[in-house]
Order: sequence, then C-alpha cells, then structure tokens
Amino acid sequence: MKKRRITKKSRTTIIPWLALITFSMAELLIYSWCRVQYVQTGYEINGARQEYHHLTALHEKLKVEQAQLRSPERIKRLAKKQGLVIPNPNQVVVLP
Repeated sequence: MKKRRITKKSRTTIIPWLALITFSMAELLIYSWCRVQYVQTGYEINGARQEYHHLTALHEKLKVEQAQLRSPERIKRLAKKQGLVIPNPNQVVVLP
C-alpha cells in the first residue's frame, strides 16, 4: 500500500471546498438558531396575549364587584344591622 501524499495542487482545491462547507454549516446553524428563537418568541407572545385577556376579564369582574360593594343601599343595610343611625344635627361637630 502506497501512502498518498497531499500535493500543493490538491491543497489549493481542498481549501476552497473546506471553506465552502464550513460556511454552509455555519449558515445552517445560524438559520436554525434564528428559527428556534422565532418560534419561542411566538409562544411568549401568545402566552402574554392569553394573560392579558385573563387579566382584562378579571379587571372587569373586580370593577363590578367594587360597584356592588360601594352601593349606598348595601351600606345602609350593613349600618342598620350594626345598629348605626343617622346622627341628629346637634350631634354633628364641624371641624374648621
């Protein structure tokens, strides 16, 4: 068996091919990484949208509950249960 030697001529043809292959592999890796980041960002946006809709619905529900709790009829009913009454005019002290 003869050992094959790498000559200058074969080196000059191998180097551009190796550079092309290396460049192609790097390009594929960068493209794959960008694609993964794109998909991951899409998932994050979708999750944020769902959270926004959930929080918006919760906010509306809390606004309705707040309006019910601030209702004057409810406050009067609670005051009567606790034995509170409207003060007489002579019981009121106006502070300057």
